[in-house]
Amino acid sequence: MSETILVAVAWPYANGPLHHGQLGGAYLPADIFARYHRIKGNRVAMVSGSDSHGTPITVRAEAEGRSPLEVFQEFHESFLETWEGMGIQFDLFTSTDTQNHIDVTQDLFTRLLENGYLYEAKQTLLYDPVDKRFLPDRYVEGTCPHCSYDAARGDQCDNCGRQLDAVDLIDPRSKTSGATPEQRESEHFFLKLTDLAEPLEKWLSSGKEHWRKHVINFTQGMLREGLKDRSITRDIQWGIEVPVEGYDDKRIYVWFEAVIGYLSATIEWAERQGEPELWKEFWQNPEAKTYYFIGKDNVPFHTVIWPAILLGAGGLDLPYDVPANQYITMSGSKASTSQNWAVWIPDYLTRYDPDPLRYALAAQMPETSDSDFSWGEFHRRNNDELVATWGNLVNRVLTFTVRNFDGKVPEPGPLEAEDRQLLDRTQSAVDAIGESIEGVHLRQGLQQAMALAQEANRYLDHSAPWQSIKTDREAAGRSLYTALNAIAGLRTALAPYLPFTCARLNEYLGETASIEELGWQVHALEPGTPLATPSPLFTKLDSSMVAEEEARLGG
Repeated sequence: MSETILVAVAWPYANGPLHHGQLGGAYLPADIFARYHRIKGNRVAMVSGSDSHGTPITVRAEAEGRSPLEVFQEFHESFLETWEGMGIQFDLFTSTDTQNHIDVTQDLFTRLLENGYLYEAKQTLLYDPVDKRFLPDRYVEGTCPHCSYDAARGDQCDNCGRQLDAVDLIDPRSKTSGATPEQRESEHFFLKLTDLAEPLEKWLSSGKEHWRKHVINFTQGMLREGLKDRSITRDIQWGIEVPVEGYDDKRIYVWFEAVIGYLSATIEWAERQGEPELWKEFWQNPEAKTYYFIGKDNVPFHTVIWPAILLGAGGLDLPYDVPANQYITMSGSKASTSQNWAVWIPDYLTRYDPDPLRYALAAQMPETSDSDFSWGEFHRRNNDELVATWGNLVNRVLTFTVRNFDGKVPEPGPLEAEDRQLLDRTQSAVDAIGESIEGVHLRQGLQQAMALAQEANRYLDHSAPWQSIKTDREAAGRSLYTALNAIAGLRTALAPYLPFTCARLNEYLGETASIEELGWQVHALEPGTPLATPSPLFTKLDSSMVAEEEARLGG
């Protein structure tokens, strides 16, 4: 029986190109997961979009003398090109700058207000006496009062992960003028998190055994410390208008409205499908499962804030899982835009194919702890694992079969024990890989697939059809038939990870149906099936590329 799966993916700030840490942290895992469920035949909607109202956009716009709209539009287009180039297959990638998103956000705001979970109160904020304006949280930096990190933002400390109020920073400074801000009062709307703490605790207390330990531990720690009511409006002009009189000079704050994008994007997607009520199957269906793919810095917003909004509004499904990843560093240091310390995906795609990067990031996906990307490791994985292990298996089996068996899958005759063993192992491996992906253990699933590829290589080396073809053509055909069917199983198992090369392999194997149409199963190749003459799936990289790419860092 098919399942209904919503894959909700973090909304990137549209203020710069995407880098390897963002890709491996949220977008690649979401794509692998969604591709698997589509192949399995489940009903899937994978949605996200550009966060067009985040203060990082206004910071860049002011620095460059442009409007926030111009900055957002530039990088939204860049994101769309990146998704296409890397094979990140959204059902809808929209933005928070649509009328639909504005309408849904204002509707949830109104529902929370009517249900008694919003109230007005004065708030002490930081005011820049030089620029003569209230400072949004990300316009302020200072020392974290909890861990003493000296570059904490006004909304959150990237070092210890705690949410902050800008007024709590030690020695705060304005990021735009450098001035020491003054404290002034301003009227704002607050979300009553204190009233929502009890239903949140009840929801979190059961059925979360499948959550990652760092996610549930962090969330429960927040609740133990006690939730504070949090303001959801700000003294800014770029953003969604507050649907209440007297708030013309204020906007709904981005941290509140961005998470609503998961709902608004699903509604927009359903409308585009010509089925405007379809979104309810993903949001008002107790059997539906909603997965949120994010980085660890976004955990509070997806396990506390967003569930609180959903509970307060009522009638909407809560998250089933929040498989947040840790960070992917770059050669031992945290990725940095200002220091050009990252692999920028649009730049990467000008020199390399997408699947090797997808593979390298999936192989070291930071599911339980931070991992590190380096060009040396990328080079090794490409040459030793993709080219030598998997690509070589495919190329030598297909090339030898096409050359010696009239371009067709050989007739195997009676199978022997070692043949049946590899075919049985292929079936069990595909089943196990599917279970790993369903549990969002994506790195483990890839390891299981590569272990099967190594086993198929050992089988091939032992059976040596290039030797037996000289004296026992039937034995050679049997070996190649068995190896081809192991490759066919791996084509399916690796398709979520390596969609471009697996689609090519599907054609080499003589399939006219897509991998998605074939389904998540070992689809046996029939003797006599015409095969296409293959070309290598992967390109061996010269070792000089490591130094060349490292020289591009930090410039």
